[in-house]
Amino acid sequence: MTTHPASAPEEDEVAVEVAVLAAASEVDAPDADDREQQQKKRRRKKKKKRRRAPSEEEVAALRSVLRWASRGEVAGDDDEAGFGHPPRAGTRRPRVAVELHAHSARSDGSLSPAALVDRAHRNGVKVLALTDHDTMAGVPEAMEAAKQHSIRIIPGVEISALCCSEPVHILAYYGSGGPAKSQELERVLGRIREGRYTRAKAMLSKLASLDMPLKFEDVCGIAGDGVAPGRVHVARAMVEAGYVESLKQAFSRYLFDGGPAYATGSEPTGESVVQLIRQTGGVAVLAHPWALKNLVPVVKDLKAAGLHAMEVYRSDGKVSEFFYNRIE
Repeated sequence: MTTHPASAPEEDEVAVEVAVLAAASEVDAPDADDREQQQKKRRRKKKKKRRRAPSEEEVAALRSVLRWASRGEVAGDDDEAGFGHPPRAGTRRPRVAVELHAHSARSDGSLSPAALVDRAHRNGVKVLALTDHDTMAGVPEAMEAAKQHSIRIIPGVEISALCCSEPVHILAYYGSGGPAKSQELERVLGRIREGRYTRAKAMLSKLASLDMPLKFEDVCGIAGDGVAPGRVHVARAMVEAGYVESLKQAFSRYLFDGGPAYATGSEPTGESVVQLIRQTGGVAVLAHPWALKNLVPVVKDLKAAGLHAMEVYRSDGKVSEFFYNRIE
């Protein structure tokens, strides 16, 4: 078999190829400004990764919560076993899973309070706050069920309100004995629940005008006996009727705040709710603030009324970007 040596490229072709490579290298090579921008980006990333060391007060508070949650069974007194410090070699830092915002079938959840506690136990939760919408009716059942699993139950409620002309939800957390002046709290919650029935009828009226008629009795049936209907129950009725494919679609198209089928009930002002929570011995926390349109004015008004805190972690496990900035 005869082979032929490859012919050498012409000098002109070599010159062209070298020129092309040189031009490409000039395009790809970052200039001084580009390098500086890249360095700034790297510095910003490193800065974000740095975590502030907890203060002595924060460490003490976290240790106290851990002891309470674990009923004193874990949590060492030495610094290395505490929060904010690396554990000693061969030891494992104790951890407690806490869920501070949970709903049962007593409002718009799908599980009974007892079943919710059982689910929490199977998921490793040690502290569970039951915060149904505008009712604390499920708390006794949850506390009884928790005895079987050594779970701490925080009696709570998520109260519907209005602030800065915007719907807001304010979480109330109480001690194991429940709220002080419970009758006063229940009167307010009762009025809000009554308004939920009126609100549901208004939403159904708007849906009917959009050629999506629903029966009020069907919505109440979905909510369950003694449960004031909410948007989730209306959304489920829409899915069952075939008007939408999912709850998410019902909310994104019709039931979102200010949407074509949205309606308000008889919600009190957010400021009065915060004051009521404080007067009844509770801790007032603004729920899902990242969903608000007028976040800063709402937070300022509620803070002036005595708001203690606001949620940071979203239901998807992420932290809203807003909380990297401070509200003055």
